[in-house]
Amino acid sequence: MAATSSDTAFLASPSAPWLLLAMLPRFSGKRWLAVCDSFTNPLEFLDASAATHKSFGVGSEARALIAAWQCRDLAYPPLAGVARVFSSCQQKSIRLVGWGEPEYPEPLRHIQDAPAVLYVRGRVELLSRPQLAIVGSRNATRAGLDHAWQFAAALAGKGYGVTSGLAQGVDGAAHAGALSAGGDTVAVVGTGADVIYPRGHGELTRKIIEQGVLVSEFPPGTGPKSGHFPKRNRIISGLSRGILVIEAGLRSGSLITARLALEQGREVFAIPGSIHNPLARGCHSLIRQGARLVETVEDIEEELTAWWNEPVTPKPRPACKPPAVVPDFFAAEPASAPMPDHLAEREIAVLQALGYDPRSTDQLCTATGLPADQLLQSLLLLEMEGLVESAPGGYLRVLQAPA
Repeated sequence: MAATSSDTAFLASPSAPWLLLAMLPRFSGKRWLAVCDSFTNPLEFLDASAATHKSFGVGSEARALIAAWQCRDLAYPPLAGVARVFSSCQQKSIRLVGWGEPEYPEPLRHIQDAPAVLYVRGRVELLSRPQLAIVGSRNATRAGLDHAWQFAAALAGKGYGVTSGLAQGVDGAAHAGALSAGGDTVAVVGTGADVIYPRGHGELTRKIIEQGVLVSEFPPGTGPKSGHFPKRNRIISGLSRGILVIEAGLRSGSLITARLALEQGREVFAIPGSIHNPLARGCHSLIRQGARLVETVEDIEEELTAWWNEPVTPKPRPACKPPAVVPDFFAAEPASAPMPDHLAEREIAVLQALGYDPRSTDQLCTATGLPADQLLQSLLLLEMEGLVESAPGGYLRVLQAPA
């Protein structure tokens, strides 16, 4: 069978050897990093003898795939599968960036188990610019979403890229905040770069690809799997100078990312919260372990400039003012007891608008669309139910209703 133009492009591409390394069966990142220490480029390794491959722990399945590569035998199904991935990337405008190529971000290159190849959509140059990761709960309170939006917009305005995982909650609000400031944002996803997940993030994903960059280590078409998301966390921290945690439970993926950041020599920051908020406990735990307590963006800048000498250039345009209310697109209820089923629709709306930090009646009127008199009636009813209490600065939600 005659080679097609797609086949020819695959065999001639400088990214193809990296893609082949990434797709070798049962060949972990640690093993191919050992290859990089011994060979100047992957082609030298792929063209070596079977005995050499075996000495590097390449199994029989992977050796057969390499042998097909050496013969340029695209009729061999596993090699044809690699070529199909390459072709899919070309069709979907997904850029392949191999570990040894100039566009591969230097900080990521030095982490343990770095990806052999990155699948990139958008402005690939942003991967190598100074970044700070913002992560937190998928079920963030409205206060947590506000913090994510505002910190991301302020950091973006100061010239930092904002990196996160494009998940519901804090991640989405952080990406949107950076974009609202006209800044750079990097989305590291746990699916293929062509897969929209979560589905509600279609418009946000489009904006990130246009203005920022989306990156994955998984081939096109890869759907969401639970094991992919903890794995992608090492890339989030590996790309970043530091990581800011906004609302995290004691057993959350955000704490996994924070631990990875510490192992990679990155700085960890955490925003404290109410003692009544279960999503503040992870942040409090990090602070007890030595994470920097953060109240303002200046707290982050002070720490970063003390240990990282590379300058960051502020954006020529200032960060825009965040909206009074984070859009419903990012909204989530506080992680607490289920919503009482005996409440009327109006009281449910008020309760959903409250978090574990006080919100003023003006904020609540804006969030719920209720006139002041109806809002106050609902707040009084919720106070009588033991679900809400007044506090300096407004009203807050009580962790659990009394039995």
